[in-house]
Amino acid sequence: MVKAFRYLLLPISFLYGLIVGLRNVLFNNNILKSSEFDVKTILVGNIAAGGTGKTPHVEYLIRLLSNKKLATLSRGYGRKDPGFQQANKESTADSIGDEPLQFYTKHPEVNVFVDTSRVSGIIGIMSKEEIPEVVLLDDAFQHRSLKTGFSILLTDYNAPFYKDFMLPTGNLREFTRGKKRADVIIVSKCPSVLSDAEKQQITEKIDASPEKKVFFTTVKYGSFNSLFNLEEQVDLKGKELIVVTGIAKSEPFINHLTKNNNISKHFNFPDHHRFTDKNIQEIISIFERNKDSVIVTTEKDAMRLKEQKALESLPIFYLPIEVDFIQDKEIFEKLIHNYVESD
Repeated sequence: MVKAFRYLLLPISFLYGLIVGLRNVLFNNNILKSSEFDVKTILVGNIAAGGTGKTPHVEYLIRLLSNKKLATLSRGYGRKDPGFQQANKESTADSIGDEPLQFYTKHPEVNVFVDTSRVSGIIGIMSKEEIPEVVLLDDAFQHRSLKTGFSILLTDYNAPFYKDFMLPTGNLREFTRGKKRADVIIVSKCPSVLSDAEKQQITEKIDASPEKKVFFTTVKYGSFNSLFNLEEQVDLKGKELIVVTGIAKSEPFINHLTKNNNISKHFNFPDHHRFTDKNIQEIISIFERNKDSVIVTTEKDAMRLKEQKALESLPIFYLPIEVDFIQDKEIFEKLIHNYVESD
């Protein structure tokens, strides 16, 4: 029913596409200007809205470039405090957003910034005493007012952009011809084993230019970590789970959990959901009915849930994720290093 209703919105999608397309034409012909800065910039973004795995790919770059002075710049979606900000020990998901807080929590050696405008964000970063060698831009593919040095475009294996429609009928933020602006394209969230034939088929459907490399990555899950005792890692195999998610696409996470566990309840909230007192009480109430269960959430949701003091006495754990390349990791890393080291 929902899908059928969305198809009724095709005229709106067509109009939206024309507006976005005109904007891109204006930027492509330098009628609308893009700002460029004297710092290496690597963009990780997508054409479709939400759920392609941008955050773990940014973290991959953080680990890859650990010998460089790095900064990340994000919008800070869902935060209450506007404007340009740098993450610090007092930062919360409400003040800077859950994904930037995740970067700051896991990688304290990296300067983490947020700004709705990527241009003013770079200006703010460059005004700091410690100027980074590389700025990693999270979700900025449509921010044409900033000219970036190296662009990585992600598309979800389970929902590739070539099968999608323009918003609001589908999830595309712009027409698929926008892929031409990317330096590389990554098909994310792939199965860990992918045949050469399927990779070739997907590459052909993406229809990138011959010189544009298409890579394939998969998700690797880590060990469960206690939300409030950060040093504790546990094996929850066989435990009954109460699952709390507030991400764009929870299905892969749920599928992973059900390999070794039974899920008695799944609280499936919208992406970047701001948990209310009522939400927290509902979670506690379900746990009180079955105290042999444990509460499990995603790493991104953990950034918001850890601010909920009412949960501190409960067994609540989150599951970190990383991305890995199915093949050609060395080629991808060489492209990144060559760009970073170029004059």
